[in-house]
Amino acid sequence: MPSLSDVIKQHKNPVEMLRNSRIGMYVYPVVAPEFTNWRDEQRAWRDSAVLFDQTHHMDELIVEGPDAEAFLAYVGVNSFANFDLNRAKHFVPVTPSGHVIGDMICFRERADKFILVGRAPSANWTKFQAAIGKWKVRLHHDPRSNSRPDGERVIRTHYRFQIQGPDALKIFDKINGGPVPDVKFFHVDWINVGNRRVQALRHGMAGAPGLEIWGPYEDKHYVRSQILEAAIDLGVDLVQVGSRAYSTNTLESGWIPSPLPGIYSGDGMMQEYRDWLGADSYEAIGSVGGSYVSDKIEDYYVNPFELGYGFYIGWKKDDFIGKAGLERLRGAKNRKKVTFEWNKEDLLKVVASGFEDGTPYKWIDLPQPNYASSSADMVMHGDKMVGMSMFNGYSFNERCMLSLGVVDDSVSVGDVLTLRWGEPDDTQKTSTEKHRQTDIRVRVSPTPYASEARKNYADSWRSKAV
Repeated sequence: MPSLSDVIKQHKNPVEMLRNSRIGMYVYPVVAPEFTNWRDEQRAWRDSAVLFDQTHHMDELIVEGPDAEAFLAYVGVNSFANFDLNRAKHFVPVTPSGHVIGDMICFRERADKFILVGRAPSANWTKFQAAIGKWKVRLHHDPRSNSRPDGERVIRTHYRFQIQGPDALKIFDKINGGPVPDVKFFHVDWINVGNRRVQALRHGMAGAPGLEIWGPYEDKHYVRSQILEAAIDLGVDLVQVGSRAYSTNTLESGWIPSPLPGIYSGDGMMQEYRDWLGADSYEAIGSVGGSYVSDKIEDYYVNPFELGYGFYIGWKKDDFIGKAGLERLRGAKNRKKVTFEWNKEDLLKVVASGFEDGTPYKWIDLPQPNYASSSADMVMHGDKMVGMSMFNGYSFNERCMLSLGVVDDSVSVGDVLTLRWGEPDDTQKTSTEKHRQTDIRVRVSPTPYASEARKNYADSWRSKAV
């Protein structure tokens, strides 16, 4: 079977392969683009309550067996000390050199059973480690739903909903038949939804309080109807969020959802992994968009310190993948994560060019220009590149265009830099029209950007970063 290695060999280097991928737009599958309109859907997670349908856009990997905990502690950087039952953890695997592969939310259901939920790169890497090791584990992989199902029936192992916003607790109390337990941040408890018992994770996607619930996929329609009926009975403005608004919630809370997995270089285990990964994998067919072009794929990688995940690292563990690499990076001058606030006048100039004769600037699709799997736009201070914008979009709540990325340690909050917007002329992406590049002024701002997220996230990378 052809592999990622075979695909890379067809190109000058991995950067050329990813920058010229013809996969098209990155799609959040199955869920309707809008239920009302994306502006009101964004507003509702700040003002009332929203219902996120998270069933389809993430991979799910079940890991169970007598070695499950030891195996995951080896694969991820995280400490598993005090990781009791009914807890969740932000699980971060890295390469031997310490570059982030991705992240997933890891739920502990039993002493010997864990469920990981997130994007494909982390699931694929975890499967590979089980395949080459001698761990006593069993894995069941339920990939995300097809981006373009074309009318085919879609079935998942679990449904996954989140209700979030200032009125979320009222809805949960109603569907539970009484007050829900006081669930601590990233803890799990059981609640009622009609005549179903479901698990609930205390979590929040855009900085507002909420619970994420899940259960067997065949219960999905019943559970959603119970939630919607409860909101009607209470007179609460519960807004279902479509895929257009959903992808922007992280701009306010500060999580970068799609760093490029650092797996395209390196010998030994990394070469073996590229030989193992299929030519149809996320890593082989994905794309990198943006103005930054380098022949070195490593220039697109990030490490846990840059993303604010350094405090996750379980240094006391005997061994885990990437420990030596992270020890070398620990004392280095790493970049830091920030939010970029885009200049309104420069944005209007870009939009206006689409209504003028000649070649326009790169179109900015609202609320999120999701035209590649990963993004890398140059952020400049004069003629010097000092950072990289990695995920962008518009927040109706903040009334501005924002992006998340990393900058050199010398950059400070409040600095005004320029973001180079648009692809080089030679791009072959089908998701990119012919256009000109331009510069957009950006102000370096805190992460999370929304004050609600900075104040209310407890014991997480968000609050620790602040």
